[in-house]
Amino acid sequence: MNRQYYVYALKDPTVSPAGAFYIGKGTGTRAYNHLVTVDETRKGERIRTILEAGDEVLVTLLAEELTEHQALKLEAELISAFGTEATGGVLTNAVVPSGQAPRLPRNLVVPTGVREKAQIGLKLLKDAVVELAKANRNGITNAETSKALGLQSDYGGGSKDYLAYSVLGLLMREGKLARDESKGRGRHVAQVR
Repeated sequence: MNRQYYVYALKDPTVSPAGAFYIGKGTGTRAYNHLVTVDETRKGERIRTILEAGDEVLVTLLAEELTEHQALKLEAELISAFGTEATGGVLTNAVVPSGQAPRLPRNLVVPTGVREKAQIGLKLLKDAVVELAKANRNGITNAETSKALGLQSDYGGGSKDYLAYSVLGLLMREGKLARDESKGRGRHVAQVR
């Protein structure tokens, strides 16, 4: 079993106690790569602000020698617990794509962190679908995607695989998949970027 993963926090030393502003998982030097190549995200902006103030971002390994599954689960739990800035929390993680909470019925209770967990899961699911599409040059159908990834539903005795349809639709909107009728009815192909 491969136990090379860890979960880490990037912390801001300008507040006391030093507060986490990003949680991630990785292997090797992943936790430190953020400081070498500072991107244009909220996380990158925070890193630049700390460095420009003459301070150093603190990198803390929270758990080591994890399997990838364990690291993903712990990362999701921690992001859920701290929350993202987009949902009123403290982390700069970008797990909520729109940064806006959807309009919900007034009586719907949404526990803190469940949206972040769902968005982490959705990202993993979308990555898996794109990888499946890339591996199949003739494209993939909704039914094939559902079967290959274990997403089939047997709700009420039927097989309505709406989850796979939703993921395929999101990927088409993002330009990562395209519908190609020349490959056969309802086939989706990966768009190379």
